[in-house]
Amino acid sequence: MSRINHKNQEKKPIDHDFHDRLILNILSGDGRISISELARKISLSKTPTQVRVKRLESEGYIVGYRAMLDPIRMGLDHVAFVEVTLSDTREEALKKFNEEVVKIGEIEQCHMIAGNFDYLLKVRTRSMPDYRKVLGEKISALSHVANTKTFVAMQSVKEGMDLPLDL
Repeated sequence: MSRINHKNQEKKPIDHDFHDRLILNILSGDGRISISELARKISLSKTPTQVRVKRLESEGYIVGYRAMLDPIRMGLDHVAFVEVTLSDTREEALKKFNEEVVKIGEIEQCHMIAGNFDYLLKVRTRSMPDYRKVLGEKISALSHVANTKTFVAMQSVKEGMDLPLDL
């Protein structure tokens, strides 16, 4: 599960109790923890803990589990952020761009921005020549792309999926 589509999800705050928030906090850091260990950490028995986890999954608070890979060890240590300006920002053009951008594997993240440009992309490749190829052959070829501006990351100070959950 590499990409999450939030388009049709109902936006509502977490209105669950302390145990639910604690479960979410623990699982966000260790998705492989056993139900027994999770139950011990939240001071509940195994069955109610398992029921809570299943409910949080069915309600969409937990959208999946996955292994986190080290991109540096995988040889993907070149990170570029790309500002994309579109030539057309009507709804149909935005929809077309969105449909196409999710198909490009090197694009790790894509965010629509309210500002001087339309989208911000996080692109991960092996090298600058690889990035130039992705930019020239894939990103610039996306529908309605008028202009791009690249910023190359020199060092990653903080990355991750940790959410600021109030406990």
